[in-house]
Amino acid sequence: MIRHIVLFKLAADDDAQRRDDAHEIAARLTALETQIPGIQSIRVDRDLGLVDGHWDVALVSEHDDNAALEAYQVHPAHKEAAAFIATVISDRAVVDYSI
Repeated sequence: MIRHIVLFKLAADDDAQRRDDAHEIAARLTALETQIPGIQSIRVDRDLGLVDGHWDVALVSEHDDNAALEAYQVHPAHKEAAAFIATVISDRAVVDYSI
């Protein structure tokens, strides 16, 4: 099994917009769990905001294997979610590892 972790920094300065963007990211990504085969789980959460410098949103997903992760990344539903996310973030970091 592969764990896929993505951290996002939101681009908006306004707190209300940041909250809305984080909510929309979570909604779009968690919906993929039932749309793309090979996904075991997806969780998306916003940072508590207690420490300056933390990333804003974290995605943690688990996939059957590397082939399932690769299929997820090129799936049209994921590409649609990623296109939206690209419009509301300033940066992202990714880590994939076997579990």
